[in-house]
Amino acid sequence: MAFLLDDILLAPAKFVTWIGRTLYEHGEAELADESAIRERMLDLQTQLELEQISDEEFLRNEGALMRRLNEIHKYKEARQKA
Repeated sequence: MAFLLDDILLAPAKFVTWIGRTLYEHGEAELADESAIRERMLDLQTQLELEQISDEEFLRNEGALMRRLNEIHKYKEARQKA
């Protein structure tokens, strides 16, 4: 009986913990996902080839995406060392 009461009283806290853990895992997966950035780089290349963007705009956006890829790589390396 005491265990049932404990389960009932602790259910909201367990649920909040589960939600927090799930959000953290999804956020971390999204943070370290290179595929979206690589896809954006391909889109930029296509836009440049179709002359939808200028060389300057391409270089500016490509630089930002490359910095983001470098950040992801550093993040992954730090996680592996930890």
